[in-house]
Amino acid sequence: MTTIESSAEMVVLEAPLAPNINVHGTMFGGSVATLGLLAAWSVLHLGMEAAGLTGQLVIHRTSTDYLRPIEGIARAVAKPNNVDWGKLGLVLARRGKARLSATADIAVEDAVAARLDGIFVAIAERSGH
Repeated sequence: MTTIESSAEMVVLEAPLAPNINVHGTMFGGSVATLGLLAAWSVLHLGMEAAGLTGQLVIHRTSTDYLRPIEGIARAVAKPNNVDWGKLGLVLARRGKARLSATADIAVEDAVAARLDGIFVAIAERSGH
């Protein structure tokens, strides 16, 4: 896996076909989902850092729609879904946790082949830990 771009607004990762190939000569579905998940988690993690928020970021739920086989290099582009970082910080401080989400489009040759929608939970750091 290669990081192409990483910021609080967008994370772009690429994965080659060869180490992720299945018996059909296409990318293994688990590799596609993992690529999307890592990109989605990363963009939210970087967003939390940029907003000055500390804590853990964990997966609550993801779903991946597979739209077409991937027969080459897969590129995941993840963006936060309308996250208001200021509001998230207030909720995190008041409740100790807050939900946020991101979407990753996984493309091959500029055509979207899969889409991962992820819901994550930010958990505030406990004092003394």
